[in-house]
Amino acid sequence: MNTYNLSLSESINALQNDTIEVEDFINSICNRIDRTEPSIHSLIPETGRRERLLREARDLKEKYPDNNKRPILFGIPIGVKDLFRVNGFPTQAGSKLPTNLFEGQESSVVTALKNAGALILGKTVTTEFAYFEPGPTCNPHKLTHTPGGSSSGSAAAVACGFTPLALGTQTIGSITRPASFCGVYGYKPSFQRISTNGVIPFSVSADHIGFFTQDLQGIEIAASLLCNHWNPETKASLKKPVIGIATGNYLEQSNDEVLSLFNEKTNQLEQMGFKVVRIDAFGDIESINNAHKSMIAVDFSKVHEKWFENFDGLYRTNTKKLIIEGRIITKKAYQNALEGREMLRTQLEVIKSINKIDIWLSPSSCSAATEGLDSTGSPLMNLPWTYAGLPTVSVPAMKTSKKLPIGLQFIGSFNQDEDLIAKLKLIVPFL
Repeated sequence: MNTYNLSLSESINALQNDTIEVEDFINSICNRIDRTEPSIHSLIPETGRRERLLREARDLKEKYPDNNKRPILFGIPIGVKDLFRVNGFPTQAGSKLPTNLFEGQESSVVTALKNAGALILGKTVTTEFAYFEPGPTCNPHKLTHTPGGSSSGSAAAVACGFTPLALGTQTIGSITRPASFCGVYGYKPSFQRISTNGVIPFSVSADHIGFFTQDLQGIEIAASLLCNHWNPETKASLKKPVIGIATGNYLEQSNDEVLSLFNEKTNQLEQMGFKVVRIDAFGDIESINNAHKSMIAVDFSKVHEKWFENFDGLYRTNTKKLIIEGRIITKKAYQNALEGREMLRTQLEVIKSINKIDIWLSPSSCSAATEGLDSTGSPLMNLPWTYAGLPTVSVPAMKTSKKLPIGLQFIGSFNQDEDLIAKLKLIVPFL
């Protein structure tokens, strides 16, 4: 069985029902990695990965001999972005700094997934400290193009079928954009809905923990395990949701090809009976972009204050620039940026209410994956939603003339992630 064709739910069913033995599952994935990873570079290299996973799989079988009592993620190997601390694995955070600086308690998210029966496939490549200095990962759809960032390796690993679930983080667009570029599903929850404990921070004001899967069902399974107080929608309306599109300067940050494909897709949804409301929800998008960047720059400079003093020569150019920028932003500008998060969140909810909008929709990225590995692309389609802390799901739904994927970004209301997924169940079949 080629396990890389299996989604998270299909993998779970196969392992729970002994349709495939966990050792065979691991071997199939490792065979795939051996063939494909040398061209992709999505995983942090590990000597003896297969042997370790097989040993852990056997231990798991001994612990749960009765398949009726196996935890839900029994034997599922997951990818973990190299910002998360994982017992037994060094954390490098995509940097050249000494790994001992990042030692500490294991990420609570990783521990939760292990407790649910998951195995650790390995660490996945991240850009340097989750900012704009790329790692070596290539786009699985076209090796000469970027996979996006900063969760480059996690998105690429899912796209390649190395794992049906990989963890990422987002501070601007680091889950949604790689999901778009790599043609997979990407989920960013509401701010603070998933714990950041045990993760190297970028910005305490904007860091979100999320993940990549191959389908919507996989997102729901993982979210139910990781989100605080998950309460699945059991009485969801079957009425088609009203879709809101934020037009104006925000949407015009996308390139012409993305806008053309996006308009085709939204027109298609209208033809299928969905009501679409187009409204300039952001107005001065430049001010929002600047506020978010100021806020995260200050936070970033604080995180790196001591490390930068001792190891400034080991930092790459863009990362250095952000640290220096963060030091000169005024306290007033920072405070205004913090207050702006909730103001924007409220503003968007008021617009939704007045216009009877159920769910927001935009392109997941300003462009398809750009050529070259020196840039990870623009996060501007994601920035205002991240700034407001709203839950988002990127759904692979469009392709360019060069067959590069582009996602659709669906956005829900704050702390209503369950409702977002329920509404997506009514929309995704029409995409």
